[in-house]
Amino acid sequence: MTDPRPLLETRFGHLPFAPPAEVPEALAALLDRRVTRRYRAEPIAAPLLDTVLAAAASAPSKSDMQQWSVVVLQDAARIAAIADWIGTMPWIREAPVLLVFCADVRRGRDICARHGRKHANDNLDTFLNATVDASLAMGMCIAAADAAGLGTCPISYVRNHLEKVAPLLALPEGVFPVAGLTLGWPAARNPTSPRLPPAVTVHRERYDASREAEAIAAYDAARPRAKPRYPEIHGPAPEGCSWSENVARQLSVPERAGFRAWLRARGFALD
Repeated sequence: MTDPRPLLETRFGHLPFAPPAEVPEALAALLDRRVTRRYRAEPIAAPLLDTVLAAAASAPSKSDMQQWSVVVLQDAARIAAIADWIGTMPWIREAPVLLVFCADVRRGRDICARHGRKHANDNLDTFLNATVDASLAMGMCIAAADAAGLGTCPISYVRNHLEKVAPLLALPEGVFPVAGLTLGWPAARNPTSPRLPPAVTVHRERYDASREAEAIAAYDAARPRAKPRYPEIHGPAPEGCSWSENVARQLSVPERAGFRAWLRARGFALD
């Protein structure tokens, strides 16, 4: 058992509530979760990798339909190709394994066809269900990797290069990459990522954002200022940017503008 207070104080910058005096080690590990962006040049044994992936498959799934798949990359040249396309994340190339978690609607279509039935739910809701299934599997994979002493880093930027990533992975129609996940033995642990206080993200009985602005201002003040996002568009900020300023900078610049068109071209109805 572990005292969760130091972990909560590190995560939120203060103790946001009165926790139990002790929590199980598995819960403490989740509170201490960190991203890994430096990896040792050491392979992951196949039995361990397969077991981590089995944990991913143990995630909940909408109506037990399991509308997800994962492509496992261990070929250094193929991993390097994705790293080069992204260009700003050298830890992708360092990792011995790159997992690409995919929403998979194709399987359900084929199952319907084999049973002589029409897939009547080829729509936005099924797209969302498949995306959530893939996300839940990735979350379980992250927790399993941490438990095994491995490190991970989610890579949403695989969606910035769909026209290259999809052919590289031979993704058929009805399958799209939700996110990549680097996987390997950590060479170093990153610092704990500060998170918004529960007062902002946790709502009791009804949604209430009446004190959000005040809480985010305090959160901004507590975090060190960071490298500005999109300085070529919004201008430089030598003093750095607050968390919320960087969020506003990023969200004000259109990203992945062709995503919907790519999905439709790849067989997603989205109706």
